[in-house]
Amino acid sequence: MNQILRALSQRNFRLYFMGQGASLVGTWMQSIALSWLIYRLTGSPFMLGLANFVGQIPILFLAPFGGVWSDRMNRRRAMLLTQALSLGQAALLAILAFGGWIEVWHLMVAAAFLGIVNAFDAPLRQAFLLELVGSREHLPNAIALNSAMMNGSRLVGPALAGIVLAFSSEAWCFLLNALSYLAVIASLAAMRLATPQPKQGQGHWLGGLKEAVRFAFGFAPSRILLGLVALMSFVATPYASLMPVFARDILGGGAHTLGMLAGAAGAGAMAGVLLLAARKTAAGLERLIAVAGICAGTGLILFSLSRTLWLSLTLLPLVGFGIIATAASVNTIMQLVAPDVMRGRLVSLHVAAFLGVMPLGSLAFGLLAEHIGAPATVAAGGTLCLLGAAWFATRLRTMQRLLEPHYARR
Repeated sequence: MNQILRALSQRNFRLYFMGQGASLVGTWMQSIALSWLIYRLTGSPFMLGLANFVGQIPILFLAPFGGVWSDRMNRRRAMLLTQALSLGQAALLAILAFGGWIEVWHLMVAAAFLGIVNAFDAPLRQAFLLELVGSREHLPNAIALNSAMMNGSRLVGPALAGIVLAFSSEAWCFLLNALSYLAVIASLAAMRLATPQPKQGQGHWLGGLKEAVRFAFGFAPSRILLGLVALMSFVATPYASLMPVFARDILGGGAHTLGMLAGAAGAGAMAGVLLLAARKTAAGLERLIAVAGICAGTGLILFSLSRTLWLSLTLLPLVGFGIIATAASVNTIMQLVAPDVMRGRLVSLHVAAFLGVMPLGSLAFGLLAEHIGAPATVAAGGTLCLLGAAWFATRLRTMQRLLEPHYARR
């Protein structure tokens, strides 16, 4: 257990872990409530995909610039700003919902605004981890624990949202999310950061971004890893935007069923990141990525065929494990090969490939589900995911040969 939790021995990371963990529970509660409210108001799978699209498409275009910003700014102050903006968005949704004034377009605008904030916040948080733990020795473990925190909240948040929605309304989920941001703001204020972060040169922003792109795509392992993450984000993750369809129309349940399905996927994701946290070295992560891709694809295909709740809850952990184990492993490798002065920019490319491509898949698969149904759409995504994992496996030897010197040096 000490091996798994070793990064928590650092005070600043411990504060961040507690504050961000509480905030992410609220974020998941809002996400579930927003999806459920949109489907309740419209009854359209396409509108669910559209909501995910407008909420995440800003990340694809703005996250790389968020990485440049991260390399230039004081990261703690920048995070205080992004968390305050997120709090304001959730509070406004709560006011509209409690007043009975909320409409679908309000939800779309709020999702788009939060997507813009997250485009700057996501690379900022990832690049901030090295400052929080103070050394590269703890960095892989901190990345894994950060993913564990995110997926632990994915277990708790949807379950709480299901309870709140069953006994009350979406407004309470929005309010609880707004209050949860106070925890991470307090944790950031309490940190003591003695070591100044490295700064990139103060040249043109576009020049700084081009430098990171040349580095990432000029190095074969990072190019292959980013390609796989983008592919899985497009074909595998859209299943989540279709969960209200499975919960209500396929499995005959309600909001509590939606929370259970999201929690089951979160349980698998948690198992994946705990496995990563227990590792002593990043060597061999490439093989784990190939296995994780196969798990995600197989799980999606079998889930699309399920018509009973217990079987669906058994299969979704396989999907959650595959997607998050892939994303977290790629993040770890990217951070280990990144020069310190370029960390925020390189992390932002991973964020764009994973979170930024996701809305394109949600929109495309939401539209496809309108025509061929949600089960057939998810099955198609699982098949493409399996093909992507097979493509990646053919490149394992080349990647391992090129990454070994980096692992040895770090």
